This record gives sequence, C-alpha cells and structure tokens, in this order.
Amino acid sequence: MTPKELRNERLAQTLIKNLKRRHIEGFYCPTGDDAVKKVSELIADGSSVTWGGTMTVRDLGIPDALKRRGTLEVLDRDLVETAEEKQTMYLRAFSTDVYLTSANAISEDGVIVNIDGNGNRVAAITWGPKKVIFVIGLNKVAQTVEAAFARARSTASPINAARFDIKTPCQTHGTCHNCNSAESICNYVHFLRNSPRNRHVVVLVGEDLGY
Repeated sequence: MTPKELRNERLAQTLIKNLKRRHIEGFYCPTGDDAVKKVSELIADGSSVTWGGTMTVRDLGIPDALKRRGTLEVLDRDLVETAEEKQTMYLRAFSTDVYLTSANAISEDGVIVNIDGNGNRVAAITWGPKKVIFVIGLNKVAQTVEAAFARARSTASPINAARFDIKTPCQTHGTCHNCNSAESICNYVHFLRNSPRNRHVVVLVGEDLGY
C-alpha cells in the first residue's frame, strides 16, 4: 500500500466504526470499480431503484450498471424533461426499494451532511424509500460536523451553482455569502446523525468523487 492508500484504509475503518454506532452499515471500496460492484451487491433482484441529484453515482456509471443487470426496476430520473415529469419522478422515488445518493460532506464521527435547493433529495433520505445507499468519496470527509457543514456551503454549493449556471453570489465569487437569493440551492440543510430502522448504508470510496 502507498501511504495515501494506507491512510484511506485507516480513515475508512474509523468511519465505519463510527457509522455503526449510528446504526448505519458502512463499507469501504478502494476504487470506483469496487464501489459499483458493492452497490450492485447491496440491491436485491426485483428491487425498484432510483437516485437523487448526485454526480458521484452518475460519474461512477452506477445507473448503467444497474440497468445492465436486467433484474431491477430502474426509475431513471435523468430521462425526464418537463417540470411535471420531474415532479412525478420525485414523488415516485419515495416508494422505491432503494434510493441512491451521495453527500456534500461527512464528519469523521459519522454525521452525514447534505444541502438541497428543492429538498426532494433530503426528503427521500429522511423518509420513504426502504433503503438509502450513500456513495461517498473520501475527499468529502471533514474533521467535525461544523467543518462538514462548512464544506457543504463553501465547496459543494458554489460548484453546483456553477454546474446549474444559477446566478447566486457564490457562483459569482466562489465563496458562500449566506445569501437569500431566489435561486439559492441552500434552502434545506440536512444532518443525518442516526438511522432509524437501519435504513441507511454508506459505501466509502478511496477516490475523489463528486463535489
């Protein structure tokens, strides 16, 4: 192992232990390919599955891998176009067996932080789907909950605002202005500190993924 690989392994095992205290099952995958296989293993044949607004899941090719299995009902939110179709898909997500997402940040003691503009993603994380699987690159680990929240606001949000070409102060200046812009994508802040009924699973990946 290289020094970085050794550090990633040790950090992941610490996180997995801390997640277990929060009734969240954790796994570590050194590579993205390993993560795709692990996510597929966690989803039983016959399951219905969809995902939130996550670049990590898309960039790893997880949606296509699940479709190729041919044994799953895959609700592909990326194929809908109109606002009405999107709303219908967002609502259907609540009744799926599995919901895939990532995180804006995770603290070393296992608190998962997400910020949403529309709120559909954090709503599904909170309630609805039978199982929620997070796929999180170790680049999103922060030392404390406060640092995780800061990462979500100051790193993830400005990049996502640029991705959507939303005219917010953070898009213009690259830093959070704690704005109340009508186009703000920081409307709903979610801290997952405990998993009721063990609904949540975290797949940690030893690569830089997403924002």
